[in-house]
Amino acid sequence: MHELSLCHAIAGVVRPHAADRHVDVVHLQIGALRQVVPESLLFCWTLVRDHESMSDAQLELDLVPAEVMCRSCGHQSEIASRWSVCCPECESGDVEVVRGNEFLVTSLDVS
Repeated sequence: MHELSLCHAIAGVVRPHAADRHVDVVHLQIGALRQVVPESLLFCWTLVRDHESMSDAQLELDLVPAEVMCRSCGHQSEIASRWSVCCPECESGDVEVVRGNEFLVTSLDVS
């Protein structure tokens, strides 16, 4: 369960930016290709936030779908499966992933 180590990393990013203020919400973008189980991440966050003195900080997830740009046909398309990164238009494997790899703390709500 690597979600626990991800939550420790999130707390490591949040701590210096919170600057001793109370953290209400941590906003996080997670791409579909990151192999993160959202439910596990939310559960692990409840464990880590208590340890990190952010006992009521919520984790708000923005799940980003995966998209590819096909070098063969030129279409930019959302892909349905993270196990097959091919163009849905022409089925070419010659694609560039343009969205779906995100794992980013985008903002904090502090008080």
